[in-house]
Amino acid sequence: MKLLIVDDHDIVRQGVRRLLSILPDSEVSEAGTVEEGFDAYMREKPAVVVLDINLAGGSGLELLTRLRSADHDVRVVMFSMHADPAYANRALRSGALAFVGKSASADELIEAVKSASAGRRYIDKRLASDMVLNPVEGDPLQSLTNRETEILRLLGEGKSLNEIANTFGIAYKTVANTCTRLKEKLGVERTADLIRISLERITPRAPG
Repeated sequence: MKLLIVDDHDIVRQGVRRLLSILPDSEVSEAGTVEEGFDAYMREKPAVVVLDINLAGGSGLELLTRLRSADHDVRVVMFSMHADPAYANRALRSGALAFVGKSASADELIEAVKSASAGRRYIDKRLASDMVLNPVEGDPLQSLTNRETEILRLLGEGKSLNEIANTFGIAYKTVANTCTRLKEKLGVERTADLIRISLERITPRAPG
């Protein structure tokens, strides 16, 4: 079974590769950026893609959308530190079959890959419990596009508008206009409020 890991951290890719290599007849390849991930998928057509949200040159959510446009049958496991019900719901709505937080056990990632390869959905246990306790219906974050969500996340990480523009290869004005739309959608007036929302809902906190 061909598998593709797309993550921007070498150490994560190496660890996931070792883990997935225990699966029978597995052939595991890696990519670290949006473009590398897309090219690797189109070249190798793996059975399952294990995809992070944070990527160089864009985001995993945007890569997911591109992959789905190129191959509607692509099977994706989102594997991210952003283990939030809103993020998981967005990924599943965008076409991912599974979502596993990076704090989940190795067994859960293996189970997610097996489920996705069989065309079944899988959400790690802790996140599934959070989704039951904190339903996302009516959550204004769900009205955001994938690009808007990623810009909001980067604001919470302390990135300037110029840095965000460079991350996505877009104009500063495009980012500024997106921030204006974010304020309208989330009912706030200041960029500081966007940063607060990002810190509360999107940007993962360091453990401890």
